[in-house]
Amino acid sequence: MLIILEAGGFQGGGINFDAKIRRNSTDPADLFYAHIGGMDVFARALVTADNILQKSDYKKIRKERYASFDTGSGNDFETGKLSLEDLRNYAIANGEPKTISGKQEYLENLINRYI
Repeated sequence: MLIILEAGGFQGGGINFDAKIRRNSTDPADLFYAHIGGMDVFARALVTADNILQKSDYKKIRKERYASFDTGSGNDFETGKLSLEDLRNYAIANGEPKTISGKQEYLENLINRYI
């Protein structure tokens, strides 16, 4: 839902949604409940994603993480202006990149706070 909201919502597309009866849920009403429950989760996820985007530092952290793609060679790479040979030459000239944490655990906890 974060991605859908940041892309401006549904732009003529949709979401792959599937609900089916399984295990010991064999009554026709179970399929009905499966669809209701699934759509409720999508709705809650949408509210959660909006809260994350509006109230947390999620976007700031992501922008900092990928800042190297905003200028110079990073931007040239992102916009398709570098060939494979250009990338090779860049790697030779600059050596091994510095390891920077993606803060995966922090971001998972950030998202969990909003659920």
